[in-house]
Amino acid sequence: MGKFLNFKNLHLILSILIVIPVAFAYGLFPEQVLPTLFDFTVKTVDLKNVFRAIMCLYLVIAFVWILGLVRPEYWSTATITNIAFMAGLGIGRVLSLFWDGLPSTPFLVGIFGELTLAVLGFYQLRKMMRATDEIQ
Repeated sequence: MGKFLNFKNLHLILSILIVIPVAFAYGLFPEQVLPTLFDFTVKTVDLKNVFRAIMCLYLVIAFVWILGLVRPEYWSTATITNIAFMAGLGIGRVLSLFWDGLPSTPFLVGIFGELTLAVLGFYQLRKMMRATDEIQ
């Protein structure tokens, strides 16, 4: 485990530690968990289906990140998916700020965290690409 704990992997480790619990919060018992976190209830089968699909999407993405930690040949792929995932969420939240107004504090924290992880991932990917170019 110690070999994974380095700055190069920080964006992946933090993302895994955040996204897996969020996935389970969204998908295991959405009708009980989500009303306590957000200002809506989950009453229909269709809405439960949406959140369970989101749960599985998040878990599969987290699996790619874990694969990038344990198999160095997948690190770049894991990092690129991490950048896309976090930037996509962050940009979507920023757009919502303009279209919908100011969200609650957890969503504001989410914007900052998601964009920070995207930038950190981009920094690590660029650093790795430069190191690879120097070797060749």
